[in-house]
Amino acid sequence: MPQARPAVASSASDFALHALSPLDGRYAPRLAALRERLSEAAFMRRRVQVEVQWFIALSDLGLPELAPFSAPARARLQAIVDGFGAAQAARIKEIEAVTNHDVKAVEYFLKESIAPVEELARAGEFVHFACTSEDINNTAHALMLRAARDEVVSPSVRAVADMLRALAHEHADLPMLSRTHGQPASPTTLGKEFANFVARIEPALARFEAIEPLAKMNGAVGNYNAHLAAYPDVDWEGFARSVVESLGLRFNAYTVQIEPHDWIAESFDALARLNAILVDLDRDLWGYISLGYFVQKLKEGEVGSSTMPHKVNPIDFENSEGNAGIANALLRHLAEKLPVSRWQRDLTDSTALRNAGVAMGHALLAWDGCLRGLRKLEVQRARLAADLDANPEVLAEAIQTVMRRYGVENPYEQLKALTRGRAITADALGEFVARLPIPESARREIAALTPAAYVGMAAALARRI
Repeated sequence: MPQARPAVASSASDFALHALSPLDGRYAPRLAALRERLSEAAFMRRRVQVEVQWFIALSDLGLPELAPFSAPARARLQAIVDGFGAAQAARIKEIEAVTNHDVKAVEYFLKESIAPVEELARAGEFVHFACTSEDINNTAHALMLRAARDEVVSPSVRAVADMLRALAHEHADLPMLSRTHGQPASPTTLGKEFANFVARIEPALARFEAIEPLAKMNGAVGNYNAHLAAYPDVDWEGFARSVVESLGLRFNAYTVQIEPHDWIAESFDALARLNAILVDLDRDLWGYISLGYFVQKLKEGEVGSSTMPHKVNPIDFENSEGNAGIANALLRHLAEKLPVSRWQRDLTDSTALRNAGVAMGHALLAWDGCLRGLRKLEVQRARLAADLDANPEVLAEAIQTVMRRYGVENPYEQLKALTRGRAITADALGEFVARLPIPESARREIAALTPAAYVGMAAALARRI
């Protein structure tokens, strides 16, 4: 019996159903902002921007063969950058089909675009003058990655931190049983647990955002060989620095053909560390939902299980964890691979860097998923209170510590014998406290203590975050 032929996308409208990557299929609508900054078309647009910046700067350098461009000519060049869209990207791909070289296709596109303007057409051979492809590519990547970080990924991380802070303040005083090693432990407050993650995310985000993008424009092997052959009296290093810095990037003076990508590796490592914190948060929230500390707001028509109608699954946190894991697998590979290049150049970095958008796309989905989940949470105060009341043995820590203060012999061992591995009632603890050889005032204070009141500084710490 012949096998059915696989479905193939017949138009752009059903492309999402046939995409290999869920980033371009199932999750495509959630990644539009990142796609604008890290797609192939976005890469082309940034290459055009860098080429134009170099071209205009060359005209101001005072070269005898290249006069400064007039205001209309500059405006025309800027219009090419500002007006770059789908049609222009498609034209570059048409040219690349002939050249089989993506950066040369950009150069030819620019020459084609300026051909109608006589002043610019005369200067056409100064497009891409003395540049190697990586002068354009590394600078374009720096602009792309900075925009993706500052305008898309960081705001998503910050939104989660802000939501956690609001929850920390709202529930600063709400007691909650802790669990260390999965076992009942000294109580905290729900707000303090949210505050713990704010205190981790914000410095990690600051480190991620503080990494400066670097770029180089120094020729085939980083030594301005061709530049000096053509114009030996020009300060090419100073000129290249000025062009890079005019784009808001930091200049790297020491490179081979490629900028060594150490800053990108550092950036991806920093994002991976942020994602690791997110996984910890996702798992904690998943567990608290399992314990009944939270229920999730229902959505009309939504199904939790194909066979169990009662279920409301914590899918946002599960999806978040899964996407963070995929992101980190890619981010950590890129962080290890990108700084390594054979001699002055090989192409392994180029093909690897094309997956930067995939890595950051999964990271964005992870943070967005967590935020969606946080917005659905509804606290179950009665469940939190019941859990505390059911575990009076957590007061053993407080009792033995007070016993230590007053010199009672073997306090830890006495409480261990009373409580370890046993179900202890509040009455049994009260009877133990009543027999303690400690001052009456201390005995009354301990006797009045409840798990819900035994939270230390948790509330104050939560409010302070």
